[in-house]
Amino acid sequence: MSTSTYVNQLLQRIPYTMKKIYSFVALALLLTSVTAFAQQPAPVRVEGGLVRGTVEDGLTVYRGIPFAAPPVGDLRWKAPQPVAKWADVRDASKFAPAAVQGGNTPSGKSEDCLYLNVWSPAKTANERIPVLVWIYGGGFGFGATSDPNYSGEKLAQKGVVVVSIAYRVGPLGFLAHPQLSAENPQHVSGNYGLLDMIAGLNWVQQNIAAFGGDPSKVTIFGESAGGIAVSMLCASPQAKGLFHGAISQSGGSFGPTRPTTYPGENMKRLDEAEKAGEAYAQKAGASSLADLRKIEADKLPGGWGVGSSWPIVDGYVIPDDQHTLYEAGKYNQTPILVGYNSDEGASFSPPKSPDEYIESTKKRYGPFADDLLKAYPVGSNTVPKTARDLMRDAAFGWQTWSWATLQAKTSKQKVFYYYFDQHPAYPVDSPKAGYGSGHGQEVSYVFGHIDPANPQTTKTDLAISDAMGTYWTNFAKHGDPNGTGVPQWPVFTSAKPAVLYFSQTPHVGPVPSLAALTVLDRYFSWRRTPEGKSWAK
Repeated sequence: MSTSTYVNQLLQRIPYTMKKIYSFVALALLLTSVTAFAQQPAPVRVEGGLVRGTVEDGLTVYRGIPFAAPPVGDLRWKAPQPVAKWADVRDASKFAPAAVQGGNTPSGKSEDCLYLNVWSPAKTANERIPVLVWIYGGGFGFGATSDPNYSGEKLAQKGVVVVSIAYRVGPLGFLAHPQLSAENPQHVSGNYGLLDMIAGLNWVQQNIAAFGGDPSKVTIFGESAGGIAVSMLCASPQAKGLFHGAISQSGGSFGPTRPTTYPGENMKRLDEAEKAGEAYAQKAGASSLADLRKIEADKLPGGWGVGSSWPIVDGYVIPDDQHTLYEAGKYNQTPILVGYNSDEGASFSPPKSPDEYIESTKKRYGPFADDLLKAYPVGSNTVPKTARDLMRDAAFGWQTWSWATLQAKTSKQKVFYYYFDQHPAYPVDSPKAGYGSGHGQEVSYVFGHIDPANPQTTKTDLAISDAMGTYWTNFAKHGDPNGTGVPQWPVFTSAKPAVLYFSQTPHVGPVPSLAALTVLDRYFSWRRTPEGKSWAK
């Protein structure tokens, strides 16, 4: 007896009212199954095999697609390798684990972490929609694509394909060591996290057309360490041709190398990083590279300042000091959109007293300390925003200003520069009186995740968020943020260094704190002289 015959016979024994209930339940189940089927788009073929995502808010969304082999075992501290092929249709509905790191992160943590995600508005595979590729921040020590702030649906709904790529962080992403350099064909080590990003961008070139994306219109964007990585990829020969525009939010790497690093002078050279790597191996209790690779990932020493946990000038991925490279025009010339926030320094534990601020300034800046203390003054018993701005500018303001200025001088590609200062007007008696926009505050605005139901959200917050999303996606589409419905954003040039301020409404203004920036610029220029290099040692 068939199932349908059995059900019909059973129905004949049930009262009429129960038949109606059964019919209603059956219809509901049918609709549920149809809806569930509709939420599962046809599989898409990528290099490794078929993947199936979900349909969400008119988009097709794919999470946890592998773009490289798991960097485990003998592949730990090696460049990413091709992904192994799979036979069945792979489920791509959930985020993959984040890279191994300290602290709590979404979706767990694993050394098997090289996965990416796609949000596509395309209805067919032949639409050729511009692509935005997100690189998360986190000081190169933590971060995850599954962070809710990075969910790409709002940007994708503005007519771009959004991709977010994961990369190795901390010592697993950046450890340099003489034995690692010896086994490497280029005789270098470190920078595996950057190589992961490059592998992800190669995957985009090879596969994004299957999602309706245009591999000839790829823009990379990132914030903090992600923005710094964007600047590094712009200077890396290994990333040449993999993207066609670059957006950096609070990120740049134009300071000189320094054995003892500081924000804005974060880079070491390979030999210095290898020495740090040897000390790291000793701390881990490993007498050989093989022993070091056998230690479980979560048992390895971790944290900032332990071993190599930052990109380095290795002569391969990063050929040299980026400032020197840009002065010579040796970089991947694409349009850029760069900027930073008004009170970045408030997010990085500024000195608690004027004396501490003065002492730390003299320790770091040596003969330039007095001039910088005048340019970024402290109060008699407070450390006001003027003092916090030295931290802001050393790590972010000067970096982006130098980047914009150098590219405006050495390239025909367009430069767009912004300053984010959207925040409440704090009362004078508030603990936040005098504060501006902290580090990372603009991310939720760019991704369109400002909650209109939040009582603290204002109409100007929503308007700024919508404008930033429009500018960012316009830039991905045209290499220029301008378009219908947003105020004109002028090109930044040497003759007219205009800046777009995101503050209540987008408007054009001068370079912030320019006089103070020029003092800081003199310090960084001096640091590149023989005298400055010797002093830093």
